[in-house]
Amino acid sequence: MSAQERDKPLIRIENVTKTFNDFIAVNDVSLDIMEGEMFALLGGSGCGKTTLLRMLAGFETPTAGRITIGGQDMAGVPPYQRPVNMMFQSYALFPHMTVEKNVGYGLKHENLTDKQRKDRVKEMLDLVQLTQFAARKPHQHSGGQRQRVALARALAKQPKLLLLDEPLGALDKKLREHTQFEIANIQYKTGITFIVVTHDQEEAMTLANRIAVMDRGVIKQVGSPTDIYEFPRSKFVADFIGSVNLFPARVEKVGGNEIICDVPQLGQRITAAAPASGIPNKADISVAFRPEKVVISRQKPKGGGNVLSGVVQDLGYFGKDSLYRIRLDSGTVISVNSVNARRAAESDRVAQWEDRVWLSVEPGSVLVLED
Repeated sequence: MSAQERDKPLIRIENVTKTFNDFIAVNDVSLDIMEGEMFALLGGSGCGKTTLLRMLAGFETPTAGRITIGGQDMAGVPPYQRPVNMMFQSYALFPHMTVEKNVGYGLKHENLTDKQRKDRVKEMLDLVQLTQFAARKPHQHSGGQRQRVALARALAKQPKLLLLDEPLGALDKKLREHTQFEIANIQYKTGITFIVVTHDQEEAMTLANRIAVMDRGVIKQVGSPTDIYEFPRSKFVADFIGSVNLFPARVEKVGGNEIICDVPQLGQRITAAAPASGIPNKADISVAFRPEKVVISRQKPKGGGNVLSGVVQDLGYFGKDSLYRIRLDSGTVISVNSVNARRAAESDRVAQWEDRVWLSVEPGSVLVLED
């Protein structure tokens, strides 16, 4: 697929609202999703992401607004006439059919010869690496294999758009991580536009080229995984994606590329990189920094940057990293992640319980949030 085709909107959602009696499930959402894109709708339960997906599939009708797919208005178009297929969390495989027959089921009414149908099924099984298990029934497969059978069946009709509703929710952590990369590779090979609905932040960030974060029927931010994580535009997005230390603050001084903020909960001022939008003096804002952006040490750091001091209150060891909860001199507790870059005994850790430690945060790592 050419770069020009990839930049072409396949889906256009224009001012779409969906209400159920007095409840607003989706509220005036506008969104373009590009041809060949892997897109994620991310949010907690009840945020509207599944309702939006069901409107794309044709299972729900917008109360207001318009949805077009490939330039065609979907108003009044039933699900079976849309260039869309959907893969459900439950997989919905036929238990009495073999894998081969499950994958080929949707092709029964396609205008294909028997040979074309057989070739298409084989192509899909090859794609998901299940050709050798074609004669097995679904119950003879692991959860990850059943997930791939469902994916092959959804792709067999060669839809323009594939919708995946919590596709990995039934898998254990290790298998889920492995399958995420498999799905991403399959999407890349086929060039089909995928929309994934998930509440799992890591899943969305691993799979998607772009993510829309939803809350209470509204899209709070759309961007790449890097944009969403490193440059959140609101307190909600900063708090929802990953872990964050978040505090109310007031701007005390604006100068050059930095601003100085008074942060009562930290008991001191914090310097942050000034946002491009510009913030006036005395503005009430929030400041935040990710736990992994904080450097922890038993010695007071030299040089510039923001320096805090406190005592280790809690310590969690997770193998690849350690989580420290530090009670600052102000009484506030903040979280710090330290990567365990080399093998070491417990006595060799950066700090132990009740140790006095110093924390440093570069101004460029401090988020300034106005909303």
